[in-house]
Amino acid sequence: MNGTRKSLLRCLLTAFAVGLLLPAAAQQAQPSQREKELHRYTSSLPATDELGRRLPSHEEVGDERDDRFVGLFYWTWHTNFANMMEPFDVTKFLREHPKAIDDFHDPAWGGVKVTHFWGEPLFGYYRDTDEWVLRKHAEMLGEAGVDVIIFDCTNGDMLWTESYMKLCEVFTQARLDGVKTPQIAFILAFAPTPDSRRAITQLYNELYKPKKYQDLWFYWKGKPLILAYDDDLSPEIQDFFTFRPGQPTYQGGPQNNRQWGWLEIYPQNGYVRNADGSYEEMPVGVAQNWSAERGLTAMNAPGSFGRSYTHKNGQSPSPEATGEGLNFQEQWDHALKVAPEFIFITGWNEWIAGRYEMWMQQPNAFPDEFSQEKSRDIEPMRGGHGDNYYYQMIANIRRFKGMPSEGESVPATEEKVDWTFWKGVDNGFRSHKGNTLHRSSQGWKGSYMTNETGRNDLVEAKVAHDRRNVYFYIECADEISSPQDSAWMRLFIDIDCRHETGWEGYDFIVNRLSPSAGKALLEQNSKSQSPEGKSWNWMRVREIPYYLRGNKLVISIPKRLLGINGSREFRLEFKWADNMQEEGNIADFLVNGDVAPLGRFNYVLKGKP
Repeated sequence: MNGTRKSLLRCLLTAFAVGLLLPAAAQQAQPSQREKELHRYTSSLPATDELGRRLPSHEEVGDERDDRFVGLFYWTWHTNFANMMEPFDVTKFLREHPKAIDDFHDPAWGGVKVTHFWGEPLFGYYRDTDEWVLRKHAEMLGEAGVDVIIFDCTNGDMLWTESYMKLCEVFTQARLDGVKTPQIAFILAFAPTPDSRRAITQLYNELYKPKKYQDLWFYWKGKPLILAYDDDLSPEIQDFFTFRPGQPTYQGGPQNNRQWGWLEIYPQNGYVRNADGSYEEMPVGVAQNWSAERGLTAMNAPGSFGRSYTHKNGQSPSPEATGEGLNFQEQWDHALKVAPEFIFITGWNEWIAGRYEMWMQQPNAFPDEFSQEKSRDIEPMRGGHGDNYYYQMIANIRRFKGMPSEGESVPATEEKVDWTFWKGVDNGFRSHKGNTLHRSSQGWKGSYMTNETGRNDLVEAKVAHDRRNVYFYIECADEISSPQDSAWMRLFIDIDCRHETGWEGYDFIVNRLSPSAGKALLEQNSKSQSPEGKSWNWMRVREIPYYLRGNKLVISIPKRLLGINGSREFRLEFKWADNMQEEGNIADFLVNGDVAPLGRFNYVLKGKP
């Protein structure tokens, strides 16, 4: 969407039911027992990003607060544009044609194109109808604690119906598989235009009136939230929604006490002032197409507020700062102090922008997205800052909403650890089922996206210990494949809970090499850094027993091999991964095979004698 035509809104809940004002959460579809179990474990799991920033703990952020909500700007327009053209990546283009940025008519541009990528998403140049990608988004945003994704429909009367309906379909199936997906809402034009009225009416008739995907609707003040004006709509529609019109500008704050903000420069304003002086909503952005000299301008304009800009220090000169999220964090810090009910984050997956001969004083202008530094997407990218912004978002959502405690220490068992034993272990860590689906989808024009690495569907992990051993149990949805398969059922262990040791913090690995004759190989990270600094170097420790029965696998490791003193308390983190494809690249945990838990998250065992 172009500069001033952006808006986003975040939904929350509070509702009238039987004449009483209920908490917002009461209006949403109630989670299943499996969703509750998954939330209990995943929302307290540790993770450390590439910069060594560890997610905050319960001790740091306190208990969960059910009166706070997070919305995330989400784009469903990629399928429409993907039908028109091949992906055009500005960053890759300018590496080969650096002088073209100064000349709108440079022949190297190949003429005026509809849209341009600033970089490549981790999942490739995808369409919004790619079920494999949508399932990834469902899990990633659910794990992050995002309550609602807000679809950008601020351009004319375009709703991108095919894309949002496919997302609803995939999110619904994900919920059946136990994923606590976000709810959905829409943001429309920033004025009561004829296009906006047509879009709202169409949206009401195709989604809300027939009650399609009602469990996914986000409610605010007792009604489905929509970020739009209610002028000149039918009484039926006016009465159906809670309307919160979007405020298009980046400073100045609300023009009335109904508007919500979607993106502002620091310090952001609060929106919809409550009787007690608090605010309903505040926006938090990654970057802004704004400069101190020009105000609203293109992202490629001199002095625009990119990822490394802060109000306090200006533009950071450090080339590494782009991955640190300085702008994003400054906005979060302000929002956390104000503590509104709802925080609206911009944004997840915009990725593209048009190119104009002149726009807001900038020649050869890219209004909203331009480069890694001058862009505002949180979705992980291929290369560059990777998944840093995703985990930074999670860290701040935890600070805003709180989180469950980690759980109690597990005493050493005196029972025999056999197959019967595991039936009585109730400290299992649930993992999402149904996420080993294979990818087969059109990408942007001229490309086809495939991924057939999904194999063993990991659904539950358990762990126990006795005086001598630690036992790791994993259960799959179906019978586990042959141990002779490549990259089979690997177990990663972080024994000291320090990211700076081992590979991405993991000090031990089991099954890096396929097991044989009932024995698995335990290896320890050599800690000798590879040229890339990722330390994917392992040395043999010893063969250890493993036990495979149908859809269940148990690995037994002597404590002494892990450096655990059997008479003392200990803490370790662990992860299961099946069918890894890019050894030494932790982004693989978001792309290939299946892992438990997702991405950089780890399960935790706190053991005591």
